[in-house]
Amino acid sequence: MGRLDGKVAIITGGARGQGEAEVRLFAAEGAKVVFGDVLHDLGEEVAADVGSDVHYLPLDVTDPEAWQAAVAETVDRYGAPDALVNNAGVLRFGVSMVDTSLDDYMQVININQVGVFLGMKYTVPAMIEAGGGSIVNISSTNGMAGYGGTVAYTASKFAVRGMTKNAALELGRHGIRVNSIHPGGVDTPMTAPETLGDTITEQDQAASYAMVPLGRPAQPIEIARLAAYLASDDSSYSTGAEFIADGGMLAGVVNPEV
Repeated sequence: MGRLDGKVAIITGGARGQGEAEVRLFAAEGAKVVFGDVLHDLGEEVAADVGSDVHYLPLDVTDPEAWQAAVAETVDRYGAPDALVNNAGVLRFGVSMVDTSLDDYMQVININQVGVFLGMKYTVPAMIEAGGGSIVNISSTNGMAGYGGTVAYTASKFAVRGMTKNAALELGRHGIRVNSIHPGGVDTPMTAPETLGDTITEQDQAASYAMVPLGRPAQPIEIARLAAYLASDDSSYSTGAEFIADGGMLAGVVNPEV
């Protein structure tokens, strides 16, 4: 038996990277999964590869109507959702606050922050009707501390942390738990130097990870395992909490001489 047997999950940003790892692991653990993305070809490929208990649908997380349709389709196809993983996100890196345009700032805020709000807003009623559930919001170490050149990303991830706590306070009486995950660097397309443009080189990134106590970025499956734990009944007394998976990044600075 899988730890998610009999559960129905909605996962955003599931077409690649960390979201794809979550889709595959949740299905392997017995859940029926509906996942959304704006990368439609990749999403269809993942769904076809994983199997019949996984369904892909186009989902722009900034669109309220798309969220309502996604929840309705989940209920019609598999039943009320027991788990929601707000995973979709974007990163803008290496641009100072004064050089960040309002349009660029708001793009990050709308996807990373508003998308999480809308996901909870439109999924919670179905969860309440079903008697409870678990919401897992993907934040970041940037939701615990700043990092120069990431003003919009850091603001959005602090907001996810705050919304998680507020939702946990409101939803506990309905049997809904809400927690946030705070990864450090994760080896995904979003954080690849070629995606980030000329803001960081592979050498710079490797040197940065060398200063993390574990000396490497996380692999997507490592974060997916934590999301599965929080979606499962194994975490039944955890709510309103931050779960940090950062290889020791926030512990301090490694002294290479010691």
